[in-house]
Amino acid sequence: MKPLNPLRLLLIGFILAVAGWSATVVTSRYGMATPVLPLTALATMAVIVVITLVLGIRVLRWRNSIKPNSKQKKRVLDPLLAARTLVLAQACAYAGTVLLGWHVGIFLDQLRIWSLRSNQGITWLALAMAGGGLLMIIVGLLVERFCRIPPEDGDTNGADGKTGRGVRGEATGEGEYAYRGD
Repeated sequence: MKPLNPLRLLLIGFILAVAGWSATVVTSRYGMATPVLPLTALATMAVIVVITLVLGIRVLRWRNSIKPNSKQKKRVLDPLLAARTLVLAQACAYAGTVLLGWHVGIFLDQLRIWSLRSNQGITWLALAMAGGGLLMIIVGLLVERFCRIPPEDGDTNGADGKTGRGVRGEATGEGEYAYRGD
């Protein structure tokens, strides 16, 4: 599995910001409600962030218990749990990017009419949702880092002589994650 590309996240966020801004312009032109998530979505985002962080810390604790060239018995980590944690972290980052981009677009549209509104609740709600999306991105990227295994000394990938584990064509070194395909 490849690590997240920050440029891809930035591009997705920009596209969604334009889409959120456009949707807000269209809905306000036709007198429809602003397309912003309700406040209860923050609670859902918080639950997702906490679950992702707890599972990531579990993988991190397992990873930190491994000592190179050590004869001590290592705890066994379920490879399926590590793979699911990684997928959850990446999904959390992507979902946070979508939410951040969409609500930044809404916030920017609402900001231009800030002084004309008597109730700025939608603007603050869009800003809170964007903050929740940013938190999801940060936790997703952090937990993805938790799932990486440092290269082991003495292991080689083959003909090129690079250090690190070579697992079924996977990248070695910093692109490798805490689960193995063995």
